[in-house]
Amino acid sequence: MKVRSWLATCSSSSCTTTAQDSTIPSSQKQLFISDTSSATSSSSTSSADTCSSSLHSNLSLQTLPSVPSLQKLSPETLNLSVSHTTTTSLKPRPTLPITCLSVHHNLLYTASSHEINAVAFCDGRVFTAHQDCKIRVWCMASSSKRHKLLTTLPTVNDRLRRFILPSNYVNIRRHKKQLWIEHADAVTGLAVHKGLIYSVSWDKSLKLWRSTDLRCVQSIKAHDDAINAVAVSADGTVYTGSADCRIRAWAKPFGEKRHALIATLEKHKSAVNALALNDDGSVLFSGACDRSILVWEREDSANHMAVTGALRGHGKAILSLFNVSDLLLSGSADRTVRIWRRGPDGMYGCLAILEGHAKPVKSLAAVTDGASNGVVMVFSGSLDGEAKVWQVTVSNINSPIPNIF
Repeated sequence: MKVRSWLATCSSSSCTTTAQDSTIPSSQKQLFISDTSSATSSSSTSSADTCSSSLHSNLSLQTLPSVPSLQKLSPETLNLSVSHTTTTSLKPRPTLPITCLSVHHNLLYTASSHEINAVAFCDGRVFTAHQDCKIRVWCMASSSKRHKLLTTLPTVNDRLRRFILPSNYVNIRRHKKQLWIEHADAVTGLAVHKGLIYSVSWDKSLKLWRSTDLRCVQSIKAHDDAINAVAVSADGTVYTGSADCRIRAWAKPFGEKRHALIATLEKHKSAVNALALNDDGSVLFSGACDRSILVWEREDSANHMAVTGALRGHGKAILSLFNVSDLLLSGSADRTVRIWRRGPDGMYGCLAILEGHAKPVKSLAAVTDGASNGVVMVFSGSLDGEAKVWQVTVSNINSPIPNIF
Protein backbone atom coordinates (compact mmCIF):
# COMPACT_ATOMS: atom_id res chain seq x y z
CA MET A 1 0.00 0.00 0.00
CA LYS A 2 1.22 3.49 -0.80
CA VAL A 3 0.59 6.78 0.91
CA ARG A 4 0.38 10.02 -1.00
CA SER A 5 1.23 13.30 0.62
CA TRP A 6 -0.67 16.02 -1.20
CA LEU A 7 0.32 19.68 -1.18
CA ALA A 8 -2.32 21.77 -2.88
CA THR A 9 -1.81 25.47 -3.52
CA CYS A 10 -5.11 27.17 -4.22
CA SER A 11 -5.20 30.19 -6.51
CA SER A 12 -8.08 32.30 -7.72
CA SER A 13 -8.54 30.23 -10.85
CA SER A 14 -7.50 26.67 -10.01
CA CYS A 15 -6.11 24.31 -7.44
CA THR A 16 -2.85 22.69 -8.49
CA THR A 17 -1.79 19.51 -6.75
CA THR A 18 1.55 17.77 -6.57
CA ALA A 19 2.16 14.32 -5.13
CA GLN A 20 4.97 12.08 -4.04
CA ASP A 21 4.65 8.37 -3.36
CA SER A 22 6.56 6.61 -0.64
CA THR A 23 6.17 3.00 0.40
CA ILE A 24 5.24 2.47 4.04
CA PRO A 25 3.38 -0.27 5.96
CA SER A 26 0.11 -1.37 4.41
CA SER A 27 -1.96 -0.27 7.41
CA GLN A 28 -1.53 3.41 6.48
CA LYS A 29 -3.96 5.45 4.48
CA GLN A 30 -3.95 8.93 2.96
CA LEU A 31 -3.07 12.10 4.83
CA PHE A 32 -3.70 15.15 2.65
CA ILE A 33 -2.07 18.50 3.21
CA SER A 34 -3.18 21.71 1.51
CA ASP A 35 -1.54 25.14 1.65
CA THR A 36 -4.05 27.58 3.15
CA SER A 37 -1.88 30.68 3.15
CA SER A 38 -3.05 31.83 -0.28
CA ALA A 39 -6.63 30.56 -0.41
CA THR A 40 -8.74 33.00 -2.42
CA SER A 41 -12.21 33.02 -3.86
CA SER A 42 -12.51 30.20 -6.38
CA SER A 43 -16.12 29.16 -5.84
CA SER A 44 -17.48 32.14 -3.94
CA THR A 45 -21.13 32.21 -2.94
CA SER A 46 -22.04 35.09 -0.65
CA SER A 47 -24.68 34.64 1.99
CA ALA A 48 -24.31 37.86 3.94
CA ASP A 49 -28.08 38.26 4.18
CA THR A 50 -28.58 35.12 6.28
CA CYS A 51 -32.25 34.83 7.08
CA SER A 52 -32.72 35.28 10.79
CA SER A 53 -35.64 32.88 10.78
CA SER A 54 -33.39 30.03 9.61
CA LEU A 55 -31.17 30.59 12.63
CA HIS A 56 -34.06 29.57 14.85
CA SER A 57 -35.71 27.02 12.57
CA ASN A 58 -34.95 24.06 14.81
CA LEU A 59 -35.59 25.63 18.19
CA SER A 60 -38.65 23.42 18.59
CA LEU A 61 -36.37 20.44 19.13
CA GLN A 62 -36.52 19.82 22.86
CA THR A 63 -33.58 17.73 23.94
CA LEU A 64 -32.49 17.48 27.56
CA PRO A 65 -35.50 19.49 28.78
CA SER A 66 -34.03 19.65 32.28
CA VAL A 67 -31.18 21.83 30.99
CA PRO A 68 -32.21 25.43 30.28
CA SER A 69 -31.50 26.88 26.87
CA LEU A 70 -28.81 29.54 26.60
CA GLN A 71 -29.77 30.51 23.06
CA LYS A 72 -31.56 33.77 23.75
CA LEU A 73 -29.75 36.19 21.44
CA SER A 74 -29.74 37.02 17.74
CA PRO A 75 -27.11 38.91 15.71
CA GLU A 76 -29.33 41.97 15.88
CA THR A 77 -29.57 41.94 19.68
CA LEU A 78 -25.79 41.53 19.81
CA ASN A 79 -25.50 44.56 17.50
CA LEU A 80 -23.54 42.45 15.01
CA SER A 81 -23.48 42.11 11.26
CA VAL A 82 -22.48 38.65 10.02
CA SER A 83 -21.58 37.55 6.51
CA HIS A 84 -20.09 34.32 5.22
CA THR A 85 -18.78 33.20 1.87
CA THR A 86 -17.45 29.90 0.54
CA THR A 87 -14.01 30.75 -0.83
CA THR A 88 -12.71 27.30 -1.77
CA SER A 89 -13.89 23.71 -2.02
CA LEU A 90 -11.32 20.91 -1.94
CA LYS A 91 -11.91 17.28 -2.86
CA PRO A 92 -8.66 15.39 -2.15
CA ARG A 93 -10.30 12.00 -2.78
CA PRO A 94 -13.91 12.54 -3.94
CA THR A 95 -14.89 8.92 -3.28
CA LEU A 96 -13.58 8.89 0.31
CA PRO A 97 -15.01 10.73 3.33
CA ILE A 98 -12.98 13.34 5.21
CA THR A 99 -12.76 12.16 8.80
CA CYS A 100 -10.60 14.90 10.29
CA LEU A 101 -8.83 18.11 9.38
CA SER A 102 -6.51 20.53 11.12
CA VAL A 103 -4.64 23.74 10.37
CA HIS A 104 -1.00 24.23 11.33
CA HIS A 105 1.54 26.77 10.03
CA ASN A 106 -0.57 27.76 7.01
CA LEU A 107 -1.13 24.12 6.03
CA LEU A 108 -4.51 22.45 6.01
CA TYR A 109 -4.25 18.75 6.87
CA THR A 110 -7.16 16.60 5.70
CA ALA A 111 -7.43 12.87 6.37
CA SER A 112 -9.57 10.72 4.08
CA SER A 113 -11.25 7.34 4.51
CA HIS A 114 -12.10 6.00 7.96
CA GLU A 115 -8.52 5.12 8.88
CA ILE A 116 -7.27 8.42 10.40
CA ASN A 117 -9.33 9.87 13.24
CA ALA A 118 -7.27 12.79 14.57
CA VAL A 119 -4.23 14.97 13.84
CA ALA A 120 -2.10 16.81 16.42
CA PHE A 121 1.18 18.72 16.43
CA CYS A 122 4.04 18.78 18.93
CA ASP A 123 7.70 19.85 18.75
CA GLY A 124 7.71 20.13 14.97
CA ARG A 125 6.18 16.70 14.43
CA VAL A 126 2.75 15.57 13.25
CA PHE A 127 0.88 12.89 15.18
CA THR A 128 -1.97 10.95 13.57
CA ALA A 129 -4.45 8.65 15.34
CA HIS A 130 -5.47 5.57 13.40
CA GLN A 131 -8.22 3.01 13.28
CA ASP A 132 -5.62 0.22 13.54
CA CYS A 133 -4.89 1.13 17.21
CA LYS A 134 -1.65 2.97 16.35
CA ILE A 135 -0.39 6.54 16.59
CA ARG A 136 2.00 7.49 13.80
CA VAL A 137 4.60 10.24 14.00
CA TRP A 138 5.62 12.25 10.95
CA CYS A 139 8.10 15.02 10.22
CA MET A 140 8.16 17.50 7.38
CA ALA A 141 11.17 18.70 5.43
CA SER A 142 10.96 22.50 5.49
CA SER A 143 12.32 22.82 1.96
CA SER A 144 10.03 20.37 0.16
CA LYS A 145 7.04 20.39 2.55
CA ARG A 146 6.79 16.64 2.19
CA HIS A 147 6.15 14.42 5.17
CA LYS A 148 7.87 11.19 6.04
CA LEU A 149 7.04 8.58 8.66
CA LEU A 150 9.34 8.68 11.69
CA THR A 151 7.90 5.97 13.93
CA THR A 152 4.76 4.36 15.29
CA LEU A 153 3.59 4.51 18.91
CA PRO A 154 4.29 2.57 20.96
CA THR A 155 7.83 2.54 19.61
CA VAL A 156 9.92 -0.61 19.23
CA ASN A 157 12.23 0.57 22.03
CA ASP A 158 9.29 1.09 24.37
CA ARG A 159 8.00 -2.40 23.63
CA LEU A 160 11.43 -3.96 24.19
CA ARG A 161 11.75 -2.29 27.58
CA ARG A 162 8.52 -3.82 28.82
CA PHE A 163 7.78 -7.09 27.04
CA ILE A 164 9.73 -9.35 29.45
CA LEU A 165 7.89 -8.59 32.70
CA PRO A 166 4.46 -10.25 33.03
CA SER A 167 3.28 -7.30 35.12
CA ASN A 168 3.41 -5.11 32.00
CA TYR A 169 0.58 -7.09 30.39
CA VAL A 170 -3.14 -6.46 30.80
CA ASN A 171 -6.19 -8.49 29.80
CA ILE A 172 -8.02 -6.95 26.88
CA ARG A 173 -10.44 -9.83 26.40
CA ARG A 174 -10.76 -13.43 27.44
CA HIS A 175 -7.54 -15.39 26.83
CA LYS A 176 -5.80 -12.36 25.27
CA LYS A 177 -3.27 -10.03 26.84
CA GLN A 178 -1.14 -7.20 25.54
CA LEU A 179 1.25 -4.56 26.84
CA TRP A 180 -0.44 -1.76 28.78
CA ILE A 181 1.29 0.80 26.55
CA GLU A 182 -0.70 -0.39 23.53
CA HIS A 183 -4.17 0.69 22.54
CA ALA A 184 -6.47 -2.27 21.95
CA ASP A 185 -8.94 -0.50 19.66
CA ALA A 186 -9.18 2.50 17.35
CA VAL A 187 -7.46 5.68 18.56
CA THR A 188 -10.12 8.37 18.30
CA GLY A 189 -8.57 11.57 19.66
CA LEU A 190 -5.30 13.38 20.37
CA ALA A 191 -4.44 16.44 22.43
CA VAL A 192 -1.12 18.12 23.28
CA HIS A 193 -0.04 20.14 26.32
CA LYS A 194 3.45 21.05 27.55
CA GLY A 195 5.35 18.14 26.06
CA LEU A 196 2.69 15.50 26.69
CA ILE A 197 0.51 13.84 24.06
CA TYR A 198 -2.84 12.54 25.27
CA SER A 199 -4.57 9.80 23.28
CA VAL A 200 -8.01 8.27 23.76
CA SER A 201 -9.48 5.16 22.22
CA TRP A 202 -12.50 2.96 21.82
CA ASP A 203 -10.68 0.64 24.23
CA LYS A 204 -11.94 3.03 27.00
CA SER A 205 -8.42 4.18 27.94
CA LEU A 206 -6.57 7.47 28.17
CA LYS A 207 -2.83 7.24 27.56
CA LEU A 208 -0.09 9.83 28.11
CA TRP A 209 3.00 9.95 25.90
CA ARG A 210 6.17 11.98 26.54
CA SER A 211 7.17 13.94 23.44
CA THR A 212 10.91 13.91 24.18
CA ASP A 213 11.40 10.15 23.90
CA LEU A 214 7.90 9.12 22.69
CA ARG A 215 7.39 6.75 25.62
CA CYS A 216 4.04 5.97 27.19
CA VAL A 217 4.20 7.20 30.77
CA GLN A 218 0.68 6.41 31.99
CA SER A 219 -2.43 4.50 30.95
CA ILE A 220 -5.81 5.07 32.62
CA LYS A 221 -9.00 3.04 32.35
CA ALA A 222 -11.00 6.21 31.95
CA HIS A 223 -14.55 5.19 31.01
CA ASP A 224 -17.02 2.33 30.85
CA ASP A 225 -17.48 2.65 27.08
CA ALA A 226 -15.64 3.92 24.02
CA ILE A 227 -13.97 7.34 24.33
CA ASN A 228 -14.70 9.67 21.42
CA ALA A 229 -13.06 12.98 22.35
CA VAL A 230 -10.32 14.58 24.43
CA ALA A 231 -9.45 18.21 25.22
CA VAL A 232 -6.81 19.82 27.44
CA SER A 233 -7.13 23.21 29.12
CA ALA A 234 -4.36 25.73 29.62
CA ASP A 235 -3.88 24.62 33.23
CA GLY A 236 -3.35 20.99 32.20
CA THR A 237 -6.78 19.61 33.10
CA VAL A 238 -7.73 16.83 30.68
CA TYR A 239 -11.35 16.23 29.65
CA THR A 240 -12.53 13.01 28.02
CA GLY A 241 -15.95 12.41 26.45
CA SER A 242 -17.35 8.93 26.04
CA ALA A 243 -20.17 6.82 24.67
CA ASP A 244 -21.09 6.14 28.31
CA CYS A 245 -22.67 9.65 28.27
CA ARG A 246 -20.09 11.00 30.72
CA ILE A 247 -17.34 13.58 30.62
CA ARG A 248 -14.47 13.05 33.02
CA ALA A 249 -11.82 15.51 34.16
CA TRP A 250 -8.27 14.43 34.95
CA ALA A 251 -5.36 16.30 36.51
CA LYS A 252 -2.27 15.84 38.66
CA PRO A 253 -3.12 16.27 42.33
CA PHE A 254 -0.77 18.59 44.19
CA GLY A 255 2.56 16.88 44.78
CA GLU A 256 1.72 13.89 42.57
CA LYS A 257 3.35 12.80 39.33
CA ARG A 258 0.45 10.90 37.82
CA HIS A 259 -2.95 12.04 36.57
CA ALA A 260 -6.03 11.09 38.56
CA LEU A 261 -9.78 11.56 38.24
CA ILE A 262 -10.96 14.84 39.75
CA ALA A 263 -14.54 15.08 38.46
CA THR A 264 -17.24 13.30 36.49
CA LEU A 265 -19.65 15.50 34.54
CA GLU A 266 -23.01 13.84 33.93
CA LYS A 267 -25.83 15.54 32.06
CA HIS A 268 -25.88 14.12 28.53
CA LYS A 269 -28.34 11.30 27.85
CA SER A 270 -26.45 9.91 24.84
CA ALA A 271 -22.90 9.39 23.59
CA VAL A 272 -20.57 12.39 23.85
CA ASN A 273 -18.92 12.92 20.46
CA ALA A 274 -17.01 16.21 20.71
CA LEU A 275 -15.38 18.55 23.23
CA ALA A 276 -13.97 22.07 22.98
CA LEU A 277 -12.61 24.62 25.45
CA ASN A 278 -12.58 28.38 25.26
CA ASP A 279 -9.23 30.19 25.17
CA ASP A 280 -8.63 30.36 28.93
CA GLY A 281 -10.15 26.95 29.71
CA SER A 282 -12.91 28.36 31.91
CA VAL A 283 -15.74 27.15 29.65
CA LEU A 284 -16.16 23.62 28.28
CA PHE A 285 -18.47 22.77 25.38
CA SER A 286 -19.66 19.21 24.78
CA GLY A 287 -21.63 17.86 21.84
CA ALA A 288 -23.55 14.59 21.80
CA CYS A 289 -25.96 12.43 19.85
CA ASP A 290 -28.83 14.12 21.69
CA ARG A 291 -28.44 17.14 19.33
CA SER A 292 -27.50 19.49 22.18
CA ILE A 293 -24.31 21.37 22.95
CA LEU A 294 -23.91 21.67 26.71
CA VAL A 295 -22.03 24.63 28.18
CA TRP A 296 -20.04 23.94 31.35
CA GLU A 297 -18.42 26.68 33.42
CA ARG A 298 -15.93 26.46 36.24
CA GLU A 299 -17.43 27.00 39.66
CA ASP A 300 -15.62 29.39 42.00
CA SER A 301 -15.86 26.91 44.84
CA ALA A 302 -14.50 23.93 42.90
CA ASN A 303 -11.88 22.95 40.38
CA HIS A 304 -14.34 21.31 38.03
CA MET A 305 -17.16 22.39 35.73
CA ALA A 306 -20.90 22.70 36.27
CA VAL A 307 -23.44 22.82 33.45
CA THR A 308 -25.01 26.23 32.88
CA GLY A 309 -27.23 25.49 29.89
CA ALA A 310 -27.59 24.10 26.41
CA LEU A 311 -27.31 25.36 22.84
CA ARG A 312 -29.98 23.84 20.62
CA GLY A 313 -30.77 24.09 16.95
CA HIS A 314 -29.02 21.24 15.15
CA GLY A 315 -31.40 18.64 13.82
CA LYS A 316 -29.12 15.65 14.31
CA ALA A 317 -26.11 14.51 16.35
CA ILE A 318 -23.27 16.93 17.10
CA LEU A 319 -20.10 15.47 15.57
CA SER A 320 -17.50 18.24 15.95
CA LEU A 321 -16.80 21.39 17.96
CA PHE A 322 -14.12 24.04 17.60
CA ASN A 323 -13.52 27.26 19.55
CA VAL A 324 -11.72 30.18 17.93
CA SER A 325 -11.41 33.55 19.64
CA ASP A 326 -14.92 34.30 20.99
CA LEU A 327 -16.74 32.04 18.51
CA LEU A 328 -17.85 28.43 18.87
CA LEU A 329 -18.25 26.32 15.73
CA SER A 330 -20.39 23.19 15.71
CA GLY A 331 -20.66 20.58 12.97
CA SER A 332 -23.50 18.10 12.82
CA ALA A 333 -24.91 15.06 11.09
CA ASP A 334 -27.58 17.46 9.78
CA ARG A 335 -24.87 18.61 7.28
CA THR A 336 -24.58 22.16 8.63
CA VAL A 337 -22.07 24.23 10.58
CA ARG A 338 -23.38 26.68 13.15
CA ILE A 339 -21.49 29.66 14.54
CA TRP A 340 -22.25 30.70 18.12
CA ARG A 341 -21.19 33.69 20.17
CA ARG A 342 -21.61 34.51 23.83
CA GLY A 343 -23.25 37.76 24.90
CA PRO A 344 -22.30 39.90 27.90
CA ASP A 345 -25.05 38.35 30.05
CA GLY A 346 -23.88 34.75 29.57
CA MET A 347 -26.51 34.01 26.93
CA TYR A 348 -25.54 32.82 23.44
CA GLY A 349 -26.68 33.59 19.94
CA CYS A 350 -26.42 31.61 16.71
CA LEU A 351 -24.78 34.07 14.33
CA ALA A 352 -24.90 32.02 11.14
CA ILE A 353 -25.57 28.61 9.61
CA LEU A 354 -23.12 27.40 6.98
CA GLU A 355 -24.83 25.10 4.51
CA GLY A 356 -23.51 23.30 1.46
CA HIS A 357 -22.24 19.88 2.50
CA ALA A 358 -24.08 16.83 1.17
CA LYS A 359 -23.27 14.61 4.17
CA PRO A 360 -22.49 15.00 7.90
CA VAL A 361 -19.82 17.49 8.96
CA LYS A 362 -17.23 15.40 10.77
CA SER A 363 -14.43 17.89 11.50
CA LEU A 364 -13.86 21.63 11.93
CA ALA A 365 -10.95 24.02 12.18
CA ALA A 366 -10.61 27.81 12.08
CA VAL A 367 -8.00 30.55 12.13
CA THR A 368 -8.07 34.32 12.46
CA ASP A 369 -5.87 36.60 10.42
CA GLY A 370 -4.37 38.18 13.53
CA ALA A 371 -5.98 41.57 12.96
CA SER A 372 -8.94 43.03 14.81
CA ASN A 373 -11.23 43.03 11.78
CA GLY A 374 -13.53 40.19 12.75
CA VAL A 375 -12.55 37.92 9.85
CA VAL A 376 -12.32 34.18 10.55
CA MET A 377 -11.42 31.45 8.06
CA VAL A 378 -13.47 28.34 8.82
CA PHE A 379 -12.58 24.89 7.47
CA SER A 380 -15.19 22.13 7.45
CA GLY A 381 -14.63 18.49 6.48
CA SER A 382 -17.53 16.24 5.59
CA LEU A 383 -18.24 12.60 4.91
CA ASP A 384 -19.13 13.72 1.37
CA GLY A 385 -15.38 13.87 0.69
CA GLU A 386 -15.29 17.66 0.45
CA ALA A 387 -13.46 20.23 2.57
CA LYS A 388 -14.91 23.71 2.37
CA VAL A 389 -13.17 26.95 3.27
CA TRP A 390 -15.43 29.75 4.48
CA GLN A 391 -14.69 33.40 5.14
CA VAL A 392 -16.83 34.56 8.04
CA THR A 393 -16.93 38.25 8.90
CA VAL A 394 -18.40 39.46 12.19
CA SER A 395 -18.54 43.21 12.71
CA ASN A 396 -20.51 45.81 14.61
CA ILE A 397 -23.59 46.97 12.73
CA ASN A 398 -22.30 50.55 12.64
CA SER A 399 -18.84 49.51 11.44
CA PRO A 400 -17.91 48.86 7.80
CA ILE A 401 -17.35 45.23 6.84
CA PRO A 402 -13.61 44.72 6.29
CA ASN A 403 -12.30 43.52 2.94
CA ILE A 404 -9.23 41.30 3.20
CA PHE A 405 -8.75 40.90 -0.55
